[in-house]
Formats: sequence, structure tokens, C-alpha cells
Amino acid sequence: MTIASDQTFPDFNDRTDFADAARGFIASPPEPVIRTKNGTPVWDLTAYAFLDQDQAPDTVNPSLWRMARLNMHHGLFQVTERVFQVRGLDLANLTVVESDSGIIVIDALTTNEVAAAAMDLYFTHRGRRPIRALIYTHSHSDHFGGAGGVIDPDDKTIPVIAPVGFMEAVGGENVLPGNAMGRRAQFQFGGLLPPAPNGQVDAGLGKTTARGTQSLIAPTRLIREPVETHRIDGVEIVFQLAPETEAPAEMHLFLPQWGVLNMAENATHHLHNFLPLRGAVVRDPRMWAHYIAEAIDLFGPRTDVLIAQHHWPIWDRDRIHAFLEKQHDLYKFVHDQALRLINLGRKPGEIAEEIALPPSLSGEWYLRGYYGALKHNAKAVYQRYLGWYDGNPVNLDPLPPRQTAERTVAYMGGPDAIVARAREDFARGDHRWVAQVTHQVVLAAPDHAPARALLADALEQLGFAAESSTWRNAYLYAARELRHGKRAIPPRPMLSPALVSGLTTGLLLDYLAVRLNPDRSRDETITLTWHVGGDERAFTLRVRNSVLSHRPGAAASAATLTSDRRTLEALVLGLTDPAATLADGSLTVTGDAAAVTRFFGLFDRFDLMFDVVG
Repeated sequence: MTIASDQTFPDFNDRTDFADAARGFIASPPEPVIRTKNGTPVWDLTAYAFLDQDQAPDTVNPSLWRMARLNMHHGLFQVTERVFQVRGLDLANLTVVESDSGIIVIDALTTNEVAAAAMDLYFTHRGRRPIRALIYTHSHSDHFGGAGGVIDPDDKTIPVIAPVGFMEAVGGENVLPGNAMGRRAQFQFGGLLPPAPNGQVDAGLGKTTARGTQSLIAPTRLIREPVETHRIDGVEIVFQLAPETEAPAEMHLFLPQWGVLNMAENATHHLHNFLPLRGAVVRDPRMWAHYIAEAIDLFGPRTDVLIAQHHWPIWDRDRIHAFLEKQHDLYKFVHDQALRLINLGRKPGEIAEEIALPPSLSGEWYLRGYYGALKHNAKAVYQRYLGWYDGNPVNLDPLPPRQTAERTVAYMGGPDAIVARAREDFARGDHRWVAQVTHQVVLAAPDHAPARALLADALEQLGFAAESSTWRNAYLYAARELRHGKRAIPPRPMLSPALVSGLTTGLLLDYLAVRLNPDRSRDETITLTWHVGGDERAFTLRVRNSVLSHRPGAAASAATLTSDRRTLEALVLGLTDPAATLADGSLTVTGDAAAVTRFFGLFDRFDLMFDVVG
């Protein structure tokens, strides 16, 4: 492994983070393996036993190895009086506040199975108490997907509290691009890589994402004002909205009774993502820094403990103040310096190569790029302000990648000549360039085995050197696919049915519109009315100009469809077909049945395992 000579680290002998990560420990589960009812593991920390050694192997960046070891702390922890966290049983944390007559749960992890295990661990050691509220800090699935493991979805007496815009953000980030995001997440989190010193070691925010059954219980109460104070079962909570930061809908929480500030996911122990490798709407680091500064002003003088929904707490006001101030400066620096370089005329790749943190920031462990990375965050700033086009007309309408590769490889003397020269560069440790040129060969000649092998070798070396867990996972997962092909994944719904059940019918129909094939629908004009059980109004669906649109209410239509909501979900997700639903009576049609048949024949089915590296 080769680590860049200009890469410097803070003091590896500083054990403060390890002491903080262990502080308040109460208990871990008897076995750190969580299973479904039929025994399938959805979370298994035993696979990471290799992290027991303090010294990093040659195949892992020593800084990332340190973070991977910190993220092995797991179990129930007491943060302060009446505030507890379950950490290390998923990517995120579950926070419990003991109220006057029960508990308030903050965030619900990724799946029902791990959330239920977290709650069981808490109840085992603190006694069973009624849940008085469930709070979502923000709109990412590792914070709401396990809601069904915390509360009964049919229990409407428990308030579910979230920031305004929560459901819209869930749909926009998790549903409409869900298939592509799911595929790209395989590379970001490395969930299909074996945990090993030469495989997946961490995901930066935590070990990895839990498997299992996702759910979505829609909020019953939204925080709408910039700052709101509520008393929930005797506990005063001050909510500070922080929209367009780490998530489109996000908020911080302050508990004045105990001086606890919860920064959700906006101030964790690393440089976060402005644009994650899985894809998302580009985040606004200027506002991210602004809301950290606002939290300092609002709560800093009263904060004795800082927690977040990932990683471990910080105690002591001076340490907390320094941490938050430098987190603010980190995001502001990347934003401002990327824009400075933009205004000097630099292109995205040039900005990524030129930008560098000052030693006062790079010298702090909690500002290192374990999940985000300075280079791709700088490119994200460019994308946020100027978009995909770098201003050079040469790049305005280039040939698509495969055609570009075929012609480039021909110009360079063919695959064999390129691979021969690339092997020489690989021997010199020039792995970035080897990856670039051999990828051209793989695109131009997908069956050229030496090129595929050398590209895999180069990506593997880049992965071994990476400090960012997401970069490491992406490099190593790509190398695995080059060597072994795409992994066979059992057929599954494009989106979790439990997640879909929490969406509005309008957003569900928006997702159906994304699947419309323009070639098959080019000559079609179809109007349908769909009555969905449980909704107060019907929906009119219209296909015209290869566009599916929907509006509330009934209109003159070729046919009228009637079904319950579950049947609509199954049809939209492709879990059933119209013939089956018509046969069993769960879907009824009056009017032109042929128009309905044509309508359902207009949609694509998405294949999760599309090509990524060639």
C-alpha cells in the first residue's frame, strides 16, 4: 500500500476518543448478532473481530483503521442523567430520553429488527417503560426505517415528530431515484464486500448499514418554526430547524434540563458528505456552517454534553465549544475555498487537486474525511453552483463513454499496448493513472482479461490507501466486480413495501411516472380515473406526449379503476400484475379494459444490478 507522502495525521497516541466512546457503558447484547424471526442475520459484529489489533495492516489506511476500531464500541450507554444511547447496533444511534412517565425515542435506526433489538437492550437494563413520543431528526432511512421496531404502526396515540418537509424529502431522496441509489450504495457502504483487512472495515458513520425490514411511520407533528420549544411528558425540548444541511429536512434538539445538545448528523466525528457517492441532492455547506454557528449561539453557553445520531458524545463545555467551532470552520472553509477556485477559473478536477485543509483543521481527528472526502466535497460545491458543465465547450457534447474509449484505445495502439505500458506505471505506484487508462480498455474491450485484472489491481491499491471509508468501499467493490462479475442478488421489490406504505398516493404515482417508457408510450393518449381505498378523493391519470401526470379528482376517462391502497402499491412496485389483481377482485375496472391493459404495458422494470465499472 502506498499512502501519499503529503498526508499527515493527528497524534495516534491520543486516546481521548476511545475513552469517550467507552464512557457510560452499561451493557452489550449477549451476542452482537441480530437475526430475523427465521434466523437470518441482519447485523453481525463478530465478522469484525479482526479489528481487535491496534496496529493497522498494510491493506488499511491507519487513520481509517483507528476509526473502524472506535466504531466497534457497541451497546447501551448512559450519556447523562436520564439520557441514554444505543450505539453500534446499526450505522446510526438510537437515543432514549427518560421522561416523567415513560421514554422519548430519538431516531429509529434502519430496520425494524435492529431497532427492536436496541429497544430490548434498553428495556432489559432500564426496565420497560411506555413510549411517549418518537422523534425523527432527519429524513435519511437509517433514522426512520426501523420505526416499526420501536412503536406499533397502528398505535395512533404516540406522537411522531419530524422537521417540516420530512415526507417530501423522504420521497425525493429515497424513492424516485431509489433503484440507482440502491446500486450505488453497494459501492459506498461495501455491504456486499466481506468484512476483512483486505475488504470492508467500516462505513465512516458506523460499521455498515443493517439489513432487514424497513418501515416508515409518517409524522403526526411537524416542527415548522426556526426554533420551537415543546414539553413532552415533562421534558422540555428546544427544536432548531437546520434545513438543506446534511439532509433536506433536519433539526437539532436541546434538552435544557441536562444541558444536552443533539446535533443530529450535522456535527459528527469526521468531515461529512456534501454529496454522497450513492447520490443525493447536493447539500449546502454554507447553510450547514450557518446552522452550526446558530446552535453555538443558541445553546453553547448551556451545553454540558454534545451528542449526535452517529458516533460518541463529547463532555466538557470547552471541548464542545472547540469541536463545534472547528466543525463550523471546516464546512465554511471547503465551501469558500472551492468557490474561490471556481472564481479563479479552475475546473472541478483541478479544484479537487488543489484544495487542502490548513493544519489547524487537518490536525483534528474529528475533521478527517472518513465518510465524506475533501476532494469530492469540493467537486460538489462546483456542482451546486455551476452544475455538470465545466464551461469548456469541448466537454459540452462529448461522445458517450464507450465510444470515447473505443476511439481512444485505437489511437493509443490497442488494448495490449496500453496494458503493457500500464503495467510499468503500476510498478511505479502510479495507481490513479493506471485506473484511468485501463478503464478505457475495459470499456472498449470488455472481454480483455489482462485489462480487467490490472484495473482491479489498481483500484484495490487505491482502496487500501484511502482514508475515506466510502472511497475504500467503492474501490474494493469495483475491483471485486471486475474479477468476479456482478453478484447475483435475489429478486426483490424496487423499493421496500413497508417504506412505500408510508408515502402519499401522489408521490407513489410520481414514482410510477418515472418508470414510463417513452418509446412504448409515444403514440398513446390514455386517461384513467383511479379510486384508491382510504383516500378521500380519486386521482386522474393521463398519459400524453410520453408523460404520465396525475391530478386529484375524477375526470372524463377511458376507464375507472378501483382498488385498495395495498393493491396500488403492489402494482406500482411490480409485485403483481393487473391480470392477477383483476382475477382476484382486488382491482376492478369499468369502461375500456383494453386501455387499462395498454396502460400497464407502458412501464419499465428497473434492474438493480446495472453496469457501473464496465
